[in-house]
Amino acid sequence: MEQRIKGTTGLLALIGSPVGHSGSPAMYNFSFQYHNLDYAYMAFDIKEDQVPAALDAMRLFKMRGCNVTMPCKNKVAQCVDELSPAAKIIGAVNTIVNEDGKLVGHITDGIGFVRNLKEHGVDVKGKKMVVLGAGGAATALTVQCALDGAASIAIFNPDDPFLDRAKGTAEKLAKEVPDCKVSVYCLDDQDKLREEIANADILANGTLAGMKPHDDITLVDKSMFHKDLVVADCVYNPAETKMVKEAKEAGVKLAVGGKGMLLWQGAASYKLYTGLEMPTDEYQKFQAENEGK
Repeated sequence: MEQRIKGTTGLLALIGSPVGHSGSPAMYNFSFQYHNLDYAYMAFDIKEDQVPAALDAMRLFKMRGCNVTMPCKNKVAQCVDELSPAAKIIGAVNTIVNEDGKLVGHITDGIGFVRNLKEHGVDVKGKKMVVLGAGGAATALTVQCALDGAASIAIFNPDDPFLDRAKGTAEKLAKEVPDCKVSVYCLDDQDKLREEIANADILANGTLAGMKPHDDITLVDKSMFHKDLVVADCVYNPAETKMVKEAKEAGVKLAVGGKGMLLWQGAASYKLYTGLEMPTDEYQKFQAENEGK
């Protein structure tokens, strides 16, 4: 067996809780080996109140970086030394890069969403968008699309505490990205949803609707789809949600699931750590060959 761990090996990790199910160690370690980089990647179960100690350990062990999952994303944003423009607006971090002791927080979820569309020939620049949801994934993609030049974004969320969060995000974007018009509506207003989708170029679902075991749920009536619409889901399990299936049946321009978003947000983090493009094709091939082993 090839010996990869040496006295010089740099450490990266995933922090959050739970992390035992994560595919990140396999993906990053494959990529480090592919590029012959002297790094190793692990996963550590860290609760929210342990975040400050975990960041101290990052500095002490001179770790190159960490990915961050729930429930630590917001706490990390409060504790790092610097935030990227998107992470600052969102108030959450999923990637920490250790720049010689200075911990810089980034959020790559939105980057993954935009890249997933780009890989399918769709650019968000100048587009009118409808986003369903105002949780973590929805907020990340909303902010990134605004930063990347979307013309307008209409956010629809149920009448719950996240609706106020959406209004807060809209206010921040009005200051930071005034060229992108962001509006917020209650999801109960189905007439408004129909009207906005009719005029939209891109419809994105950033909620858990459609995710197993709720794969029989969709927030959009199939009569709202039109042939010029691009439909994108953040849900990746199942690979095709009910919304994506019905959009395809309705003959939309493009309908994609969230698996690509997951891959490309990881690739964006990899580039922040290494400066290199993650070998995504090679990793997907490796994954397919080893599935079920």
